[in-house]
Amino acid sequence: MNERVVVIGAGMAGLWTALALAPTGREVVLLERDPPPPQGDFGGDLGGDGLDAAFHDWSRRGVGQLRHSHAFLARLRLLIRDQHPELLAELMAAGCRELRFEDGLTDLHRARFTPQPADADLSILTSRRTTLELVMRRYVTRLAGVSLRTGVFVRDLTIAAGQPPRVTGVTLEDGEAIPADLVVDASGHTSQTIDQLAAAGVAIAETSEPSGVIYFTRHYRMRPGAEEPPRGQASATGDLGYLKFGVFPGDNGCFSVTLCVPEVEEEMRKAVVAPETFDAVCAQLPGVAAWIEPARAEPVSRVFGMGKLESRWRDLAPGGQPAVLGFFPVGDSLVRSNPLYGRGCSFAGVSAYLLRGALEASADPAERVRLYQRATESELRPYYDAMRRADQSAIRRARRALLPPRKPSLRARILQSFVEDAVTVAVRSDPDLLRASLRGFHMLEDPQAWLRRPDALIRILGYWARGKRANAAAYRPKLEPERREMLTAVGVSPDADEARVRAAAA
Repeated sequence: MNERVVVIGAGMAGLWTALALAPTGREVVLLERDPPPPQGDFGGDLGGDGLDAAFHDWSRRGVGQLRHSHAFLARLRLLIRDQHPELLAELMAAGCRELRFEDGLTDLHRARFTPQPADADLSILTSRRTTLELVMRRYVTRLAGVSLRTGVFVRDLTIAAGQPPRVTGVTLEDGEAIPADLVVDASGHTSQTIDQLAAAGVAIAETSEPSGVIYFTRHYRMRPGAEEPPRGQASATGDLGYLKFGVFPGDNGCFSVTLCVPEVEEEMRKAVVAPETFDAVCAQLPGVAAWIEPARAEPVSRVFGMGKLESRWRDLAPGGQPAVLGFFPVGDSLVRSNPLYGRGCSFAGVSAYLLRGALEASADPAERVRLYQRATESELRPYYDAMRRADQSAIRRARRALLPPRKPSLRARILQSFVEDAVTVAVRSDPDLLRASLRGFHMLEDPQAWLRRPDALIRILGYWARGKRANAAAYRPKLEPERREMLTAVGVSPDADEARVRAAAA
């Protein structure tokens, strides 16, 4: 197909767009406003020193999450493995890690575990974001038909009048006009294209709501000769209601810790940006403390914060009628959700391949928009809605932690017991149920599909019927501190936010 595709942005969404479209024979022009990495786009050291230089010195003002924890879920890893195996080899050679299905098994799982061929499809690819992006960028620029220009700012879309209007290219800040058959907006959540379209009379339907959390991440490196803590003891991930936490192994001996603090916990989120407070919080979490103990690892960064997180869904064809032709947002420009489960990169990669499918299926401009919107509804909406519901529940839970205790209703107690004493226990005990749940987590099928299967539900109800005593070994050890204990231990007042929220609720 001899079409020119201009892509605004060469971050993850832009790179995934090039990976998806370059093999179709289209010309792909990536326009990136930020400067190239310290090593340059097409050469320079990709060894340890070069990757460290990219992490510390690459200026990416357009990517606020650049130095937060990242992982490619199984669906993205499978796209790379199946569509671009050379890229997977290059990522592994640069030190990226694969966390396999069997790495996450509990002792109960291992007692009943029989390896299955499909287990290989449930691996996560993890690394520092700068390493992932740098290796992908160099690979993409070697693909036939792909060109990359850095340090250029797209000022305006070129829009031709019509019913509906059509985007026919872009104009750069210096006045240069670049014509295009298709324009892909991969510039992320700060994109200005929707406002430009609105000024031209094009209304893109949109819904949004806050995620209610702020992320804080610090990076560390293993000391020479040190090893990672053994798996299967205290958990390195968890949700305490007032705090979520996770350890993310990275490349070349590096790893990161991310703390997710509810917006309502104002005192905690103001304090945790200080490195000493961040580490003090980690020290209270046994599964995290084992990673950052001074004999094992040293910090290599400050604490990075990321807030103003929203869930946002855009509809390009409300009621089946395209709002604009020749224009396709991907990634955060189209769909944005809480990055808790690593779905930001996943949405970017999947939407790029959905766009490829729509373009290959039809040459009609309006039908392409309809096909793309239909595919995103089918493939991405279930995960977006699931994350939005989880956000709403977490916001309520965080607020309740600051209010006087109240007795939950019978329905709430039953639902809580089903989740904690049935579903969670079953997944932590049965390797087949773990496989099934992870297929939803990794975006390989609808996130709720496994719970609707009669055989899975029967097994879950069986664990529930056994009772807590029989299932005692399947519960996570309760080692993490309660809210007041944690805040007091790290020098944060546990009272100020309680008083504020209780006064507001009075």
